[in-house]
Amino acid sequence: MKIADAVKAEIKAKPEMTELPTLATLMEEHGVSRGVALRAFNVLRQEGLAEPVPGGRWRVIRQGQSVDRRPLAEKIADVITRDNIAVGAPFPSTSALAMRFGVSRPTVTKALGKLEAAGLLSEARQGKQRTVLAVPSREEQSKL
Repeated sequence: MKIADAVKAEIKAKPEMTELPTLATLMEEHGVSRGVALRAFNVLRQEGLAEPVPGGRWRVIRQGQSVDRRPLAEKIADVITRDNIAVGAPFPSTSALAMRFGVSRPTVTKALGKLEAAGLLSEARQGKQRTVLAVPSREEQSKL
């Protein structure tokens, strides 16, 4: 509880804080085991102050803050319509999408695989950029 309280105080003192420290940082700063640090994260989750991000660090949740909790594949499918990418046009790279959404490249690759399977994007090939095969409808996005 002491570690969770320390992180809560840090969240309160730093309004610009959007992510929790890494597990390794928490362990090192407080001299605790991995299990103890994980319990502190779970306390923050139960209190509604933080949530895990697949492929990323834990996100700080602030009161009144709206966070897009849709699956990454849905968010990436939105890129087609938001960026007005036409059918046949090149789609942003895995690296660019990872930076845009603040997740790891393997996480993006997994989500892109779902879009390929849904027939929205062409298959990834070495040295060849993906292209848009279809513009997603709302029904297709909800299935991702």
